[in-house]
Amino acid sequence: MIQLKVDGEVFDCEPGVKPSDLYEKFGVKEEEALAAKMNGKTIDLYIPLQESGDFSYVQVGSQEGLEIMRHSMAHLMAQAILRIYKNVEFAIGPVIENGFYYDFDLEHTFTPEDFDKIEAEMQRIIKENIPIRRFECSKEKSREILEKQRARFKQELLEEIDEKETFSFYEQGDFTDWCRGPHVDRTGKLKEFKLLNVAGAYWRGDEKRNMLQRVYATGFFEKTSLEEYLFQREEAKKRDHRKLGKDLDFFSFHEEGPGFPFWHPNGTVLYKEVRRYVDEILIDHDYQEIMTPMILNETLWHQSGHWDHYRDNMYFVDIDEQNFAVKPMNCPGCCLIYKNTPRSFRDLPAKYAEWGQVHRHEKRGVLSGLQRVRCFTQDDAHVFCLMEQMEEQLIDMMNMIDTIYRKFGFDYKTELSTRPKNSIGSDEVWEASEKSLENALIKKGAEYKINPGDGAFYGPKIDFHIKDCLGRSWQCGTIQVDMSMPERFDLSYAGQDNQKHRPIMIHRALLGSLERFVSIMIEHFGGAFPTWLAPEQIRVLPISSKKHLDYASEVTKKLKKAGFRVSLNSRGQKLGYEIREGEVKKIPYLLIVGNREKENGEVSVRSYHKGDLKSMPIDHFIETVSQEISERKMECPFVKKEEVKKEEAAS
Repeated sequence: MIQLKVDGEVFDCEPGVKPSDLYEKFGVKEEEALAAKMNGKTIDLYIPLQESGDFSYVQVGSQEGLEIMRHSMAHLMAQAILRIYKNVEFAIGPVIENGFYYDFDLEHTFTPEDFDKIEAEMQRIIKENIPIRRFECSKEKSREILEKQRARFKQELLEEIDEKETFSFYEQGDFTDWCRGPHVDRTGKLKEFKLLNVAGAYWRGDEKRNMLQRVYATGFFEKTSLEEYLFQREEAKKRDHRKLGKDLDFFSFHEEGPGFPFWHPNGTVLYKEVRRYVDEILIDHDYQEIMTPMILNETLWHQSGHWDHYRDNMYFVDIDEQNFAVKPMNCPGCCLIYKNTPRSFRDLPAKYAEWGQVHRHEKRGVLSGLQRVRCFTQDDAHVFCLMEQMEEQLIDMMNMIDTIYRKFGFDYKTELSTRPKNSIGSDEVWEASEKSLENALIKKGAEYKINPGDGAFYGPKIDFHIKDCLGRSWQCGTIQVDMSMPERFDLSYAGQDNQKHRPIMIHRALLGSLERFVSIMIEHFGGAFPTWLAPEQIRVLPISSKKHLDYASEVTKKLKKAGFRVSLNSRGQKLGYEIREGEVKKIPYLLIVGNREKENGEVSVRSYHKGDLKSMPIDHFIETVSQEISERKMECPFVKKEEVKKEEAAS
């Protein structure tokens, strides 16, 4: 007999019993079971159990169950494509964050018009309720199967695996795929799915290898979840910063500088407003700003260790018959500034901030708007401190990050990554550093997840993941303790004992990359920014360019004098057209002026966020919006016209 422990209760079972035999015994519906777990290992439902231990089912509704189902859907999609197009070669088909994909090599070029046909075949396979069964074999037998399938991509992967490993295939009717698994036990258990798009993908990410067709898809347990995801996906398309960047004239990219963003006047305003806000926080927290050169001698990058990790992504130039490199990081320059002046323990902490522009040679295929570029600005800072000061500095950094993210309306999650296997530094320093990071998180009252072994080789770190209005997560800020750089650059301070000691070095970025953070903001706000961030804050619209242009010009001058970013529309188009254009450009305030406004010294105000507001004296508008901007309010402070009428009626 074997004993299975389920929810704390022990059950006797015959050896060789299958999880699929135990549904009734453990009160699980067959349709709800997707896989099983035996002593922490996830297995297929038809695998015989031969040992005692903890047992449970992976069921519909769980995250692991969703991933298993999506993995099986990838096979389902591959089988449908094989049935339709016959001569197909398969590469890989993994689960990803919001769904799955499969890479194919075939003569036919997929288009979205093919998706209905593929989805219909997938539905037929689900209705056939085909059993999905795993079988294991030797590497030699696996090679024979893949050769018969002419699966050259998987043959390449096979040859890289040791003979001692387990080689498993999954068979579902006329389709067999080399796969680790696990999978659902029959196609009838697969639920709601949708093919999304197709893209080119080089085999193993190598531009010199075959270009494959990657079909992306998603799947869910329930139709409502699928519909919600598809709705959010469409919203994300509308908010895509690349589209809005073009529509709102924020930035552009050109073949004369692929991967290097060109900031237009509107985008430059947005860029600078974010930076101005962060600069104020840096001053409040006693940081000193520095600037270091863009190009430094190659020897420096050997000394810093970046040569070993970034050489393939660095740009180089010869100067005076010596090799120089365009900086991919700001840290070495800051270390040289620290080292330039003798330090005492009384001088610490030394807190240096730098808006450092860095360059990295990313492959063309991974470039993506502002989110993946070859030139970007890091809101970098490096703090040199004593070990006993580290916890206080960490909390201070976390307070800065909290202030900034809350201001922009972002919730966020925190992760603590600890010592990896390949690390440098003593056990004592690692232990003290990790403890300081964790104590800072606890004192801050932050909820955090620990990622064991995921720290940098030079020290532990805290990463901050913000969540936008569509629920998407973005890794932005980071705090990293560095035990390598002070050693490499022989950084020191004179302690109370008059002996040389190594300072603790903390790398810190609040936003991460300014370009990437701006791209997230564009999508989060959908391009409709609060007034203090908006490139064009106010547009003045005369009802008649002939009759009211003089007053409109007077209003515009007054607004400019008050410090607003304002424009005057004098093209003579119909008012309705001008209002619609102002809304398309997402301008926070449109001020409409005609005879009545001119006579009363007023403006009629239309808010992008609240619609038509009441007419008001120009001075009242200036005072209210000036306060809105100075306090960096995220919402319009005015009351809607309808609400004013209700208040007047009530009084």
